[in-house]
Amino acid sequence: MANTPQARKRARQNDVNRIHNKSRRTMMRTQIKNVLKAVKAGDKQRAEEAYKTAVPLIDRMATKGIVHKNKAARHKSRLNARIRALG
Repeated sequence: MANTPQARKRARQNDVNRIHNKSRRTMMRTQIKNVLKAVKAGDKQRAEEAYKTAVPLIDRMATKGIVHKNKAARHKSRLNARIRALG
């Protein structure tokens, strides 16, 4: 357990940030799932729209350090490949 005042404050901050980051990560995953649902349904138009909303969000999460930049790039690349495969 934290003993110094600084360590106690840091522990409190970590708890708040963890909840905030968890929310952001969930939001990103939901956007990714929206693209995948549209792809699975075979609706290229809806998939492209979902992709256009997901990409800036994924980039923002990478910038904020919630996910690694390579993971963000991997998600974007794989989603785009699935959309292109719809033809």
